[in-house]
Amino acid sequence: MLTPKQLEFYRENGYVLAPGLLSRDEAAALRRETHDLAARLSHHRDIDATWGSAREMKEAQQQKTQLLHCHDVQFQSAAFARLIVDERLTEIAAQIIGSPNVQLHHTKMFIKPPEKGSPFPLHQDVPYFPHDRHSMIAAILHFDDAPLERGCVCVVPGSHKRGPLEHDATGSFHLPPTQYPIESAVPIEAKAGDALFFSYLTIHGSGVNQSSEARTTLLVQMRDPSDPPSIKTHESRGQGMMLRGIDPLDVAPAGSTKAAM
Repeated sequence: MLTPKQLEFYRENGYVLAPGLLSRDEAAALRRETHDLAARLSHHRDIDATWGSAREMKEAQQQKTQLLHCHDVQFQSAAFARLIVDERLTEIAAQIIGSPNVQLHHTKMFIKPPEKGSPFPLHQDVPYFPHDRHSMIAAILHFDDAPLERGCVCVVPGSHKRGPLEHDATGSFHLPPTQYPIESAVPIEAKAGDALFFSYLTIHGSGVNQSSEARTTLLVQMRDPSDPPSIKTHESRGQGMMLRGIDPLDVAPAGSTKAAM
């Protein structure tokens, strides 16, 4: 669990790094699981999730980048199904959200390949799936070391206090790069096993992986189940799964009965 000092840091800055949430051995095993999954999927479909804006920017510089991804990985591997209900993860999520109940929105694995891992322009996550009370948070679990040269996550401390900002809605939602350059954000370098928690209102992004090693992470988006989505969008197969506690809104109507077993 977070200490009171860590929790206060999150309230003030909109993010907190939880060092060593997983052991390095656990992280190494999940790294293998992630890369094996990417190899299986790439035989059947294109799994490059490079944002159009990032692709255009790098192509203009004659540099082609790549970002491998997959949604809802808990349906692809039991290792991820166990991970997302791990109390080390869900206890911290509950602390931050301020509710004993933690509900899954979606998961997504990312692999930034060596020397060409795609960047993410600075953005908030709120335009993708706005919620009435903004309880949505993300946890990025690092399965290998993520120094600056590997394209680690960068954040703008305190930006969650600005509320939802206007984003470019022509393609991938992101903030104007001239007004919000990635260089203006604070790099959050991490070690294998570390977890970065942040609000979906916190401005964040990442640079190109320029190192000789991949950067491997799992993103878990979570919310208070009593905080309804403002619009019906970005629905996914695993959405609504309870990771901790109960769903207080999922109550059968009066007079209804369940089928006998």
